[in-house]
Amino acid sequence: MKRRQFLRNSSIASIGSVLLSPLMLSACREKGLLKNIKYDGKVIIVGAGAAGLYAGYILKSRGIDFSILEASDIYGGRMGKLNGFADYPIDTGAQWMHGSNSIVADLVKAKKTNITLDETEIKYWYNNHIVKSLPNNPFIFEGDNLPDISFKDYAIEQGFNSDYENIIEAIAGDQGASASLLSAYWNNKDEENWVSGDEDFKFKKTYFDVIDEYIAQEVNGNIQLNTPITSINYTASKIILKDHTNNNYIADKVIITVPISILKLNEIKFTPDLPSEKTYAFSKIGMGPGIKVFLKFNNKFYEDVLYGGSVCAAYLDDTIGKNTTNNVLLAFVMGDQAAKLSALPDDVSITNVLLQELDIIYKGKATASFISSSVHNYTKKPYIKGAYGYSSIGMGNARQIAALPVNDKLYFAGEAMNTNGHHQTVHGAIETGYKAAMDIIESILK
Repeated sequence: MKRRQFLRNSSIASIGSVLLSPLMLSACREKGLLKNIKYDGKVIIVGAGAAGLYAGYILKSRGIDFSILEASDIYGGRMGKLNGFADYPIDTGAQWMHGSNSIVADLVKAKKTNITLDETEIKYWYNNHIVKSLPNNPFIFEGDNLPDISFKDYAIEQGFNSDYENIIEAIAGDQGASASLLSAYWNNKDEENWVSGDEDFKFKKTYFDVIDEYIAQEVNGNIQLNTPITSINYTASKIILKDHTNNNYIADKVIITVPISILKLNEIKFTPDLPSEKTYAFSKIGMGPGIKVFLKFNNKFYEDVLYGGSVCAAYLDDTIGKNTTNNVLLAFVMGDQAAKLSALPDDVSITNVLLQELDIIYKGKATASFISSSVHNYTKKPYIKGAYGYSSIGMGNARQIAALPVNDKLYFAGEAMNTNGHHQTVHGAIETGYKAAMDIIESILK
């Protein structure tokens, strides 16, 4: 499936020539081009997702003392790996490499990682039929004069009736939001900055494996799990971080990589309070509910990609690019649809509602061939609480303000802080981790 359906007219600049991949760092180290920095201070990174792991990788490359404090019992953030459900490992979080021009893509090429171009075509559930094409093209959210209104309102303004409602939800859901909340204008402005390329790739193994083997293992000894940070006091020269059991951690500089949802909910208390313009910027960056449900069947009766369900707007064949004999369908549920499923009492109820919809579309074949399911509700993960950052109505320059350091002490990273159009992606998160680490290195060298 092409996750990025929007045209981009900007030229493709080489990300790898600007940012340092792990292999480039190793080569530079071997040639003596990188030297350790004399720094007696300590850096603490809050969060061991892609941004935090890569920030640690950069700091380690320059000999800077650091620790990564991770709230959950496993690193990876919104990446995850499931073994045993199918005869291939499943990415429970991020699973597509978007584009071939990024740190991750450079690493994949150099390591000759096995990937597959995802060329699956979208079909639609439209007027109670599966169709290959629609009377009107629903991918209308690009151009120079889009208004700052929701995808839903813009679609109505352009003459799309209720027959397209769930298809528009699928398009908005791909961007992490309900169609009623995603800004046509600001989403398009973010898309204009995208330079990593439009092709999507699946890993023979998992995205988690790539980040784990090539980045996380290099900093694994610096990661402390089960350590949710509840407060950060940066009043004095030394920064004091406190965890949920009142343990203190002392740092000279801190990189905060937690999801934007955690910052929006003020789950980390800052002393003094963060600047009001920064907290306002947090509030303007959207992050909605998100659920991934993997459904295993004894035969393939479904399309590779189907948009338009009223329970789940996007169903995808999860086995594309995998060495498997299994049949696994992914229900990719976002926004209001995810909120409704999340309100159900348990995973069995979520699975049953999805099967009921598939039975309507495929005339009872889903329940008849169903084997098992695996539900991954990121809305209910206590240290994530959602899918990924989206461009909300009236967002303005919120990403730029949210990403700014505070007092040369607090630095912010994570996919929602990416200001060059690569939010919502692993490589975008990595870019922000790189920037935060380099900002610290530059401040030390002043």
